[in-house]
Parts: sequence; C-alpha cells; structure tokens
Amino acid sequence: MQEQMKTLEYDVLVVGAGIAGGESALNLANIGYKVLMVEKEPSIGGKMILLSKVFPTLDCAACITTPKVSEIARHPNITVFTDTETEKINKKGEHQFEAVILRKPRYVDVDACTGCQLCEEACPVSVTDEFQFGLVGRKAAYIPFSIASPRAAVIDIENCILCGACERACPPDCIDFTQTEEKFLVKIKSVVVATGFDLFDPLKIPRYGYGKFKNVITSMQMERELAPTRPFNTVLRPGDGKMPDNLAYVLCTGSRDKSVGNPICSQICCMYSIKQAQLLLGALPMADVTIYYLHIRAFGKGFNEFYAQAQDMGVTFIKGKVGTITEKENGNLILRYEDIEAGVVKEAEHDMVVLSVGVLPHQGISEKFENQKLKLDPFHFIDQSDILASPAKTSIEGVFVAGTASGPMDIPDSILSGGSASAQTTSYLRKEEL
Repeated sequence: MQEQMKTLEYDVLVVGAGIAGGESALNLANIGYKVLMVEKEPSIGGKMILLSKVFPTLDCAACITTPKVSEIARHPNITVFTDTETEKINKKGEHQFEAVILRKPRYVDVDACTGCQLCEEACPVSVTDEFQFGLVGRKAAYIPFSIASPRAAVIDIENCILCGACERACPPDCIDFTQTEEKFLVKIKSVVVATGFDLFDPLKIPRYGYGKFKNVITSMQMERELAPTRPFNTVLRPGDGKMPDNLAYVLCTGSRDKSVGNPICSQICCMYSIKQAQLLLGALPMADVTIYYLHIRAFGKGFNEFYAQAQDMGVTFIKGKVGTITEKENGNLILRYEDIEAGVVKEAEHDMVVLSVGVLPHQGISEKFENQKLKLDPFHFIDQSDILASPAKTSIEGVFVAGTASGPMDIPDSILSGGSASAQTTSYLRKEEL
C-alpha cells in the first residue's frame, strides 16, 4: 500500500488550520522548520474567520485573522493541504512519525482559478450553504466565502449534476472533473494537534424548538448575520425576513447540562452573547435584547467591564432557567422560564430567540494514532499530561496540542496555546539536533 503513495517529508505536521494551528505553524516556520498543515475544510482560518467581532475589545475578527491566513498561505516553509483528512499517525521512534493523509479532489485547479465566480453564476444547482450555517443557499460550484484562502472555486460533486455549465463559463478553463483522491505518506519529526471544537447541536434539546420554529436560531447563525461577510444586509428573522425588535438569548444551551452529555462550562458563551447583544443594539437601535442566564462568568481581563457596559446600553439580564419555547401563529415565541430570583415561573414573548450553544470536543483524532494511544480527559478533550509546566504536552512524546482541542477557551487563550505548542515542539525538535 505504501509503495503506491507519494512520500513527503517535513519537520512538523499541524493538523487543523484554525487560529491556534496557524499560530503554531507560523512560529515554527519563522525559525526555519518545514511545516505541513492539513485542513479538512476548503479554506484555512477555522471558525474565527467567520466571526463578526471579538470580545471584549470589539475588534474585527476577520481583520485579525486574514493577515495571518495570508502569511500562512505564502510562507515558504509552510505547505497547506486543504480538503485533506488525516487517516492515521504512527510513532516509529524518537523524532520519527509517519502519517497517512487523504487529499480529496476539489475538481478545480486552484493555481489557475481567478475567483471570478462565473462558474457559480452558471451553476443551476442550489443547496444549503454550510458556511452561512444554513441561513441561505449556495451553488454546487462555489467559493466557500468571500475571504476564503485559497479564494478558489470548489465543485460539490455530491450535488453536481455534471451539466457542464461551469466548465463552459470558466475563462481560465480550470475546472477538472478528472481529479481523484490522493494519498500521501508523510514522514515528520513531530505533530501538533489543533483540531478545534464542535458546536453543540440544539436538536438534542427538542423543547427549545430548534429546527421546528424558524425564528429560533443558534448563536453561530446570529454571528453570521452580524459579520461583515453576512448573508443579508441586516439582521433578519429567518421565518419571514422581518427585522426583529425583541430578541432573547438562552445561555447554557448544551453547557453545564449532564442530561445532554456536557456537564462543563464552555467558558465563551456568556461573553459572546453579551458581545452579540451589544452589536445588535448598534445594528437595531430600537430593539430590545434580553439574556436569560444561570450565572454570568465574566472572568477575563476587561470581561466584567464589558458585561457592565452591556447593562448600561440597555441589555436586560434575567437570572432564569428556560424550560420550554413555543411558537405563536405570527412566528413570535413564548419562553416559559423559572425566574430564579423571584422563585416563580413566568412567560415572556419574543420575536426571535438565539440559543447560545456550548463547545464540544472535536471527535475522532485520538483514533488516528494507531500504535500509541492519545489520551483524552474525562470530557473527551485531548488530555494535557502536565497542564501547569507543559500545557501543550500530550500522552505521546512528540505530539503536542494547541487551542480548543484541549478544552474550551477564547481566542486570546487559543493564540497563546498555539504559541505554547510551537515552543514545546521547538524544544522537542532541538533535542534531536543536539
């Protein structure tokens, strides 16, 4: 099998191209190490590149991410494989790892593609856009989003009807349906795991009506409505396209809840909800925003001041546990909740509800390590074997973890974690050099 695969050699394999993986890769590349970065999505940048702003400074998320993404893409010591999955990783010896990676066909010559989007205009097939989290549709021939890297088209072969319209419309003739999957055997000296996180699926809490009531959305969908690359020109209710004027946030949706298998706090939900509430008051000055919470955990630098600022701006905070959400004929929603401070059950009407979903570990990476076990913690994040002295160290010598693969954290902590992983990887590699 291995004889049929092309062999590649690098110093470090970075699995995942989000903000933490990108930080690790850049740090290692800047001191001369050859890095292979693999990303399962068609663009690098992770989830941060899709956000609106960051808390508590309200800096533009894309403005922070795109310079790093651009630097990664053109760095001479970094090779980026998008649409690529890691199938297995084996440790052969000290400073000796072998990985098998599968690169899926994009059906487009990325180097030749100019990003003109004429193929997208010509394509007759429309499907749900996963990068806009289901708020709008996209074509089967498409560019993932406007600031994607690489900014090149992708052919969604599962939905493509092979009509040839995209080929006829393509000026540089870069669409290639003869592309096939490629497997590579990669020899590396160290591995950085930066596989990020998954968002909780609110379908697991049916009493909130997600998937049934169109005006119940997730916080990531609201993030897209607020982002500069948003699908609409303003914030709209998905049910009827109206601008909402009375919005509610339900915190701890899928966090601190043993009944849905996630008993821990996701750390970021309180603050990203408060951030979105502030942005909503800017986008919809006449709107009322209410946040239903159990506890506000504003633990970072400037976080409590940010919380107080939201209160001063007019955001209403209700300490209450939401039990059920029901829908009226006009699409408005009735929240039935326990007012914890008053000790009574109440109801409130809102025209749009945002579920502040929690953070879950990205599944599957531990099974990729075949001859040594990559240990997970009790909550299925990658276990940090020496969290205080060596926070990036894992149960396998030479394998390091970065970002939310090790647990919930915000963006600054993810960047710090990526820096820690690169520093510890450098220390490990220099042992061989010495």
